[in-house]
Amino acid sequence: MIKRSQRYLALDVLRGLTIALMVLVNNPGSWSNIYAPFKHAAWQGFTPTDLVFPTFLFVIGNAMSFSLRKYDEKSEEDFLKKIFTRSLLIFFIGLFMSAFPFVYRNEVGEFIFKDLSQMRIMGVLQRIAICYLIAGLMLHYIKTKATLIISINILLLYWWFMYRFGTPPDPFSLAGNAALKFDLLIFHPDNLWKGFGITFDPEGLLSTLPAIVNVVAGYIAGIFIQRSGNTIPTVWKLALSGFLLLIVAKFWDLYFPIIKGIWTSSYVLYSIGWDLLLIAALILLIEIWKFKKWTYFFVVFGRNPLFIFVLSGLIAMLMSIIWIDGGSIKPWIYNNAFLSWLSKYNASIAFAVCFMLLMWIIGYVLDKKKIYIKV
Repeated sequence: MIKRSQRYLALDVLRGLTIALMVLVNNPGSWSNIYAPFKHAAWQGFTPTDLVFPTFLFVIGNAMSFSLRKYDEKSEEDFLKKIFTRSLLIFFIGLFMSAFPFVYRNEVGEFIFKDLSQMRIMGVLQRIAICYLIAGLMLHYIKTKATLIISINILLLYWWFMYRFGTPPDPFSLAGNAALKFDLLIFHPDNLWKGFGITFDPEGLLSTLPAIVNVVAGYIAGIFIQRSGNTIPTVWKLALSGFLLLIVAKFWDLYFPIIKGIWTSSYVLYSIGWDLLLIAALILLIEIWKFKKWTYFFVVFGRNPLFIFVLSGLIAMLMSIIWIDGGSIKPWIYNNAFLSWLSKYNASIAFAVCFMLLMWIIGYVLDKKKIYIKV
């Protein structure tokens, strides 16, 4: 059995790295000036930024491989109360962030109340909540092997559904995919995201189904690490598994393209493959080679991940309604503190890095005071 002090550091670092990147890519100085690796793929394809969200789901599953064990000795009522309560809280925090700050500014700077009937229903936290709930129920009540078989069938069924009900000749296009059609059956168009230029939600309800598999994969990886230990054989087995998944995903990409927007099955395997390589590398560096001095920066993010992520979003939204010199404070800071002496792209990434460091300072203070905010 792996010692408690050993088994969590690589997980904390991976989780913290994920949160740090989430904050970084969500808060550029200008959305018009972003270096390519910090952009999502326009539709089909994969960038480092496209790995961030599925990695967070992966580390949730990894953490569940430890946390779910304590419910083996507790009543079913305790387990169900905990998992449903936590899922609902995360979902409603996501809804709160969709509505916050409840007002916006018109062209002359007047405050106008948002029409909450047009609030976006789904989102990042809402997807996390649903994936956590369904994966948690499956992993608690069904054996791991059976859950793995179900997960494989989810990916295959999703492929069939998307191909069968998508609009020819390209059933996986932005406008013609079945995930959009399904979401429009459930939600009013006003309650879906419009960031792609049309009504379409990349965190929609149907495309959340394959995302559950990312959580399950993290759980299975966590169980494997606990049973195998932080050893060289563990590292190469994880790395080999990751490499094989990358090959399978690239082959599947020929028939079911890697697309984050609809969370295709090939995208699931591709992201899991990279996550297995990442966790293998972290175990090698941290647990086997004992290179730990660099880890604390990311551990700070990993110890209050949900709080830091939510806080970063709330601060970003507040900056849109706090005005100075006739406009919101964010472009004012960006123009005066960064763009005044840096090129557009460097100014944009510098703003994002500084924003991330601000979140780190808050996390650092919380960690030093032993304050860990959990749902």
